[in-house]
Amino acid sequence: MGRLLNLRWIVAALGVLVLAGVCVQLGRWQLHRLDERKARNEVTRTNLAAPAAPIDQILGPPGVVGDQHAWRTVVVKGRYDASKQVVLKYRNVQDKPGFEIVTPLVLADGKAVLVDRGFLARQSSELMPLHVPAVPAGEVTVTGRLQRSERGGHTNGGTPDDGTARLINGPDYAKVLGLDLYDGYVTVDKQEPANDPAFGSFPGPEIDDGPHFFYALQWFFFALLALGGLVYFSRQQVTDKSAEQQAEAVERPEARAGAPD
Repeated sequence: MGRLLNLRWIVAALGVLVLAGVCVQLGRWQLHRLDERKARNEVTRTNLAAPAAPIDQILGPPGVVGDQHAWRTVVVKGRYDASKQVVLKYRNVQDKPGFEIVTPLVLADGKAVLVDRGFLARQSSELMPLHVPAVPAGEVTVTGRLQRSERGGHTNGGTPDDGTARLINGPDYAKVLGLDLYDGYVTVDKQEPANDPAFGSFPGPEIDDGPHFFYALQWFFFALLALGGLVYFSRQQVTDKSAEQQAEAVERPEARAGAPD
């Protein structure tokens, strides 16, 4: 019986040690994410402070918006192609549900960029916006912020279907719209002619460290809690075993004294 209990104790102790190790690794992972976020914040601050420049000078021939380009201010000139406009459904800006209107802007060299013209708050329970502001006629100059193509958990969410989509993804849009699109998009800060006032603007980036440090502390605390529990119950087992041995030692002389000659 004692051997069985010892085996169970060893298995339980190993399980606690594994659990503590997992908690430590999760804490380290959160600290790694914190370092990544700090690095990303530094890039964002630099890009926000950088002067506006033409999109081809920033992205070069690859035409791909990467992490290093996020929130960089660009200037693009061209003509909107309203026939290939896409309505983004199920969007949320500052806790308000609604729609975003994405329209390709065709540049002078034939290449095009997706422009998120703005946010339209949902009225009542409408499934589609009742009114979408028309695009300006003729050449338009847009000053805005570069954003990476969106990729997420929606199946085919970045591929327009019947003029609607849930994500903004340059390569997926290019397949359907038949345009040579940049991989990424631009959110409007300023436009000439002016953007329709019906559009709501977008908030700036969140530049903070997030909850990663506190999550890391929580995981490390769980690891210490597991190890502390193991030490406590180990000592308790030793104490109980010592008490049991003392009780047996007291009982043995009494047993011998009562035994017949």
